[in-house]
Amino acid sequence: MTKFPKHLPADERRSATVATVIDLAAEQNPSDITTAAIAKRMGLTQGAIFRHFANKDAILEAVMAWVSKRLLARIDKAIKNAASPLDGLEAAFLTHVDFVAKHPGIPRMLFGELQRTGETLPKKMVQTLLQHYSERISQQLAQGKEQGQLYADLDISAATLLYVGTIQGLVMQSVLVGHTKTIKDDAARVFAIYSRGIQA
Repeated sequence: MTKFPKHLPADERRSATVATVIDLAAEQNPSDITTAAIAKRMGLTQGAIFRHFANKDAILEAVMAWVSKRLLARIDKAIKNAASPLDGLEAAFLTHVDFVAKHPGIPRMLFGELQRTGETLPKKMVQTLLQHYSERISQQLAQGKEQGQLYADLDISAATLLYVGTIQGLVMQSVLVGHTKTIKDDAARVFAIYSRGIQA
């Protein structure tokens, strides 16, 4: 559990609130998290929370923005530092899983948002994140195909779906068992099978 000082500048207070929500989501159903629970965890009043966020949805929007920014930045860095497109795919895969292992509340929140009826802004933000993420994977697959690393008639769209779906499956299993202890080891073994299926 993260501890924060009571007096923080506005930006730091918003960041602290986001971190608190992610911590709480790792412990309970994200839809059950109230602004009262957030305030209690932070040692503040609800009024202090509402000075920075109009309502709970505004907090969720801030969480989704935090997740999108940090996850995509880590993925971009992993891909940039890789020696080849296939290495980039593996680095991105393992980076994503490491991000989930460090922030187990995040997948619970993302899955929760995607299950909400109607078009909420947080839900749209999750959909946008998935779109941008998939675009990065498709680009790596296309480069691997062009460089002859991946087989020539590889269906990039299907390979992207399988890549993203494989990570989602690993994450969902970690949520079901209630911990992320083995997810990183599992990810390395699972990616090895995926990579053998697309290599030339």
